[in-house]
Amino acid sequence: MAAIPLTEAVNMETEMAGKVITIQDLLNVGPLQKTEEGQKFSELRQSFWKTVINSDKIPEVTDTEKILEVSASMAKNEDDVAWVWIAPWPADICTLLWLTKYLGKYPGRFFVVNIAGLPFLDEEGKLFFPKNISELLPREVIKAKRLARAVSYAEIETDGEDWRKLVEENALVRILEGGKKIISKEVNYYDKQLVSFCSQQFQKASRVVNQTMAKSETHTGDAFLGWRLRELAAQETLRLQGDTSKTLKDFEVKIPSGELDFDEATEIVSEN
Repeated sequence: MAAIPLTEAVNMETEMAGKVITIQDLLNVGPLQKTEEGQKFSELRQSFWKTVINSDKIPEVTDTEKILEVSASMAKNEDDVAWVWIAPWPADICTLLWLTKYLGKYPGRFFVVNIAGLPFLDEEGKLFFPKNISELLPREVIKAKRLARAVSYAEIETDGEDWRKLVEENALVRILEGGKKIISKEVNYYDKQLVSFCSQQFQKASRVVNQTMAKSETHTGDAFLGWRLRELAAQETLRLQGDTSKTLKDFEVKIPSGELDFDEATEIVSEN
């Protein structure tokens, strides 16, 4: 979604000319450390998303291969530059740290456009502070390009170290604590929030997830939260009915009535 206004801006303005490359993976959740010798990072991530989405029918994760092509092009052509567009979102910051491994080899040609904390104009001409580049109008994207700056040698070194630390910790959830500070959390980090929107009556899993995302400080997508609902059911903290192999609209969730009340369910998740 973030690539849509950027692509439109590229088509509108000659100074924006370039190829838009979309990073599909969300690196703020899931493992980062390879589990087998010779395993590719893309294979590790693909396996994780197959588990989360509960299906083999997911897009192939090819982000590493895309960036290796960019790096090869930059090594061959000294005029090539890379512009990384990020918003104040943990997935964006994790991606920037990861990209440093590949693009940090080209100081002076590795740029970042960070819209965090900056005001932009909406369709009505009113100021707002976007949380995602997808919220920007193409004309505002063109303005944002002026904010681009080359990533410094010090940042390249620091960001590289931060990424290596995250890989070593290999947590399944990563959150943003301001700036570019990413903190590793346990896999059950969002569980208490999910349970808080459940009741002793069955309701669509999509409703629970949407409420959690809208009313709580959740910085991840519905696929991961849906997986956590299924995991909570496997732990008997929640009960599900319907086809859990399909979308969130195809199954329902509730706190087991007569077996575990709301407060107890929330407390168990908190203790875990």
